[in-house]
Amino acid sequence: MPRKKELSFEESLAKLESIVREMEEGNLTLKDLMSHYSEGVTLAENCTKSLDRAEQAMDLLLKEEQGKVKESKLDIEG
Repeated sequence: MPRKKELSFEESLAKLESIVREMEEGNLTLKDLMSHYSEGVTLAENCTKSLDRAEQAMDLLLKEEQGKVKESKLDIEG
């Protein structure tokens, strides 16, 4: 079974904002609210992971070696 492609930070955030808007409208059933809440938690976790990877990448760029910025190829999606 193929692995599900992880959404980008921007995709996850947009979907999370859409879910919040729907929930705030107050027109969902309890079952739909619970489903939206569960999906929202997953999306929020994905956003947090993406931000953590970006922060780690920036930390690598800021490290200095003998007063100079150390450059290295980074892959923040992997």
